[in-house]
Amino acid sequence: MDSSIISDTKKMPSSNMFIDFFKAWPYLFLYALRGLKYILLDMWISLFSHVSVSVDKSVKNVQTNELKEGEALYEKTRSQTKKKIYKYSKSTLARYEKMKLELNKDLQASGATRSKVPNVYQFTVRDVRGNGKIFTDTMPGFSKLDINSFLVNQGYEVYSIKTSSFINFAYKDSAILGRPMSMKDLVFLLTQIATYLRAGITLNDAVNIMSKQLGKNKKAQKTFKAISYELSLGESFSNSLAKQGNYFPPLLINMIRAAEATGTLQETLDDMVKYYTEVNSTRKEMKSALIYPAVISVFSIAVVTFIIIYVVPQFTKIYDQSGLEITGMTAFIIKLSGFLQKNIAIIILLFAFTMIAVYFAYKKIKSFRTSIQIISMHLPVFKDIIIYKELNIFAKTFASLLRNNIFITDSIDILSKITENEIYKAILFRTINNIVKGDKISEAFKDHWAVPEVAYHMIVTGESTGQLADMMQRVSDYYQEQHKNIVSALKSLIEPFMIVFLAVMVGVILLAVIVPMFQMYDQIM
Repeated sequence: MDSSIISDTKKMPSSNMFIDFFKAWPYLFLYALRGLKYILLDMWISLFSHVSVSVDKSVKNVQTNELKEGEALYEKTRSQTKKKIYKYSKSTLARYEKMKLELNKDLQASGATRSKVPNVYQFTVRDVRGNGKIFTDTMPGFSKLDINSFLVNQGYEVYSIKTSSFINFAYKDSAILGRPMSMKDLVFLLTQIATYLRAGITLNDAVNIMSKQLGKNKKAQKTFKAISYELSLGESFSNSLAKQGNYFPPLLINMIRAAEATGTLQETLDDMVKYYTEVNSTRKEMKSALIYPAVISVFSIAVVTFIIIYVVPQFTKIYDQSGLEITGMTAFIIKLSGFLQKNIAIIILLFAFTMIAVYFAYKKIKSFRTSIQIISMHLPVFKDIIIYKELNIFAKTFASLLRNNIFITDSIDILSKITENEIYKAILFRTINNIVKGDKISEAFKDHWAVPEVAYHMIVTGESTGQLADMMQRVSDYYQEQHKNIVSALKSLIEPFMIVFLAVMVGVILLAVIVPMFQMYDQIM
């Protein structure tokens, strides 16, 4: 065989290997890149995923444990009292069923007869939708049939409805039960009803919700049930409030009546919330200004009385044993001590009787009330507090009435009912007379000692420019600020004055009883 052929045959494997390596090189580069990608990216992603799953499991386990612990703590700490379900014997239920049959006969006979004025009806019912309790309560209405229909719609099984002169006297005519609604409850009521109306809840449903929220306040609960009853008969909200006596202020009733005519009930309720919140704030400032000096005064009187009744007699015994002649202030203090020891009970009773008599005289006797108010409004400092307060409430209320399109004559009449100050009532009655005669409103406020010049000129400006509502609001804001400033100044002034007064009183008494001790010492020496 030719040697060249043999040599070519030997060279072929190395040539093939070179070609295979050349072909495999791109694959080697590709796998290298994949390995590098795994090291730099895939490995870390797998590691992060594994760690995340582990963390998620541990977090879920922790959350599950916390949830179980929270539920266990809630069950442990919540009130364990169970809702009481009232159950009655068959004989008791049979007796009430007999009463129910008698009521049905009465309703068919004369129960539908409506009275011209509302009476108070006493009813006995069972709460079939609730705990099944049988109870007796009262509410005003015009007929037994109306009361029965209302109670049935409220989810009660009615057994008895009756009225009498005594029931009317006890629950309607008695003045003790005619206390108006507190300002705090009134603000809460208006805020809640405005919120419910804004949320799309009907007025009657809103009143029903309020009657349940005020469950602890029995008087308010009865009142709201009566309002709900009136609304169910088709009465307007303002008339329903007006039929509750003096429980709601006249201003609120008239503002709601105007809002019902203009379709702005929700906006008016919001305005009333703001108004009564500001009025309540002003009253609180006034009370806070008076509470501190009142407490200090009572404390001072108690301290001085204790010293005179219990401390001074100890010195008196020493003076009697020594035979020392007592004169001057010391003699007066000793005699006062003996008088108080013998008559302290009578003095306390007389003081209490006098305060009660003055209170009722102020409430019931107009001439006495007017005299006290005139004297108070001429006292330094206190006169400004009273005048600024009255002008603030007057101007704020007048502005609200004018903004809600209440007639001027009606506005003045309402204003005369919201103040207890007879001087300002007289000014308002004079204003009504001026309006009837065609005179200006400002004429009644001109040259009157209870109306500052600033307020008068602001009223004149508002009247002449046709912007009386805006100007009255500015008057209110101005005197509200003035009232706040003078009350703050009074509180700052009274504190050191009362401390000095207490120190002087105690110091005088102690000196009066200690000075004779020095005389005794001189005699001994």
